[in-house]
Amino acid sequence: MPHDHHDHPHALLPPEPALRVKALETILCDKGLIDPAALEEIIDTYQNKIGPQNGARVVAKAWMDPDFKRALLQDATEVVRDLGYYGRQGEHMVVVENTAEQHNMVVCTLCSCYPWPLLGIPPGWYKSDAYRARAVREPRKVLAEFGVTLPPDTSVRVWDSTAEVRYLVLPMRPEGTEGWTEDQLVALVSRDSMIGTGLALAAASVIEGVEASNQSVEGTAE
Repeated sequence: MPHDHHDHPHALLPPEPALRVKALETILCDKGLIDPAALEEIIDTYQNKIGPQNGARVVAKAWMDPDFKRALLQDATEVVRDLGYYGRQGEHMVVVENTAEQHNMVVCTLCSCYPWPLLGIPPGWYKSDAYRARAVREPRKVLAEFGVTLPPDTSVRVWDSTAEVRYLVLPMRPEGTEGWTEDQLVALVSRDSMIGTGLALAAASVIEGVEASNQSVEGTAE
């Protein structure tokens, strides 16, 4: 998956939640209530082996298969379970589709409810007080800070994720991807696009990346 620059510090994303989590982790480790090695293994699994690759695979399938997309929008929980993307933090899933008329954006205003089986561990900014408050009050301004500027006639709907329901955004399929394979389409799906704070990557950006990689390999071979 492409590197996401929103993992870095940002004016929108204060560090306080991360510091609080680290402090709590230290206290629990000191009291012997958690095993640091087991915790690291869990984090590695969700961050590097699960998310956001699973979610990207679901999006790519929906782009390719109208019947799959229809079923996904009707009952995402059953569909993702059939794919094996099921577990804690993803018991009840709802998928909402971006269109030219409506852009969807996900937030958890109370804490950090997030679809772990599909997207892995939530990024720090998703848990920040600033994002949780401002995403509801001024979603267009928040989107602009993430580099997303929507047409004036495109409405923005904010979905509040809860302990009972977690949301995944189905981004719009980029133009120029007709005939692409599922693996090629997966490369266009970023984590942020499935939260709604980003868009799917343009086809040209992936093509340019592949061409650059091929040229690098050819240069090494010479």
